[in-house]
Amino acid sequence: MPTRDDAYRLMTEHVKNLNLQRHMLAVEAAMRFYARKYGQDEELWGITGLLHDCDYEEYPDLQQHTRVLAGWLREAGYDERIIYAILAHNDLNAETHPRTDLLSKALYACDEITGLITATALVRPNKSILGLEVSSVKKKMKTKGFAAGVNRDDIIRGAAELGVELDEHIANVITAMSSIAEELGLAGTGSSNGAAANA
Repeated sequence: MPTRDDAYRLMTEHVKNLNLQRHMLAVEAAMRFYARKYGQDEELWGITGLLHDCDYEEYPDLQQHTRVLAGWLREAGYDERIIYAILAHNDLNAETHPRTDLLSKALYACDEITGLITATALVRPNKSILGLEVSSVKKKMKTKGFAAGVNRDDIIRGAAELGVELDEHIANVITAMSSIAEELGLAGTGSSNGAAANA
């Protein structure tokens, strides 16, 4: 099976938008956290997160999104479990790829929440995820118009499908994302990545 380095190369080949790259890195970190929590294959789970939106920049139409990517991944020899979970995170594939396995449930649960956490961190005075509180994320979640592109229903459904309380899920994903704060541009204005965080 292709390695994480192979997956990263594939991702950067197809995704040029820095924010989308960071989103996929954030989901990778969250997936690795949950793989460790559930005693699963951390590399397989991480690669699933890293690649889950790899075709979105070129194929944003939800009728094509994930289906095009599935073809790329099969051609490159990726594990069918990765391909299934990626297809399952697009609700348009629900009939053919229901989220019945833990990997698929985790990917769906980790997807939208990373966007809300990122947006919440970036409106803090220090623009950092470090020390971000669950209550701050929940408050922003209830604020209409804040991070309007983030689907709140998907966040709630994702945590429920995974069987994790929403507060715990938010805390877990904050912890996971904090471990790669520099890469995500969320280490704060006092860091070497401060300029990126201000962008």
